[in-house]
Amino acid sequence: MSHVTPLVVAFKTLTLVMGGLITYLATKAYRRTGSPALRALALGFGIVTTGALIAGALDQFLIAGDQTTALAIESALTTVGFGVILYSLYAE
Repeated sequence: MSHVTPLVVAFKTLTLVMGGLITYLATKAYRRTGSPALRALALGFGIVTTGALIAGALDQFLIAGDQTTALAIESALTTVGFGVILYSLYAE
């Protein structure tokens, strides 16, 4: 099971980097255009990325052996973030 941890850390790191880049680019596009849809898109991806960051930190540093809490937090923030992203697709 110890060989799984570095793989999970690598994927979480890639998630944070790519999510951060998407959030940055969407924010930059919002500032350029002033579009509320792009603002919501940036917020949604920011929430999803923050959820991955918090869950990864809890899993690695704070919760020894109990991954259920980290998974629940990540799932909740992912759901909220995707809800905001979905809203951004319908915003004018």
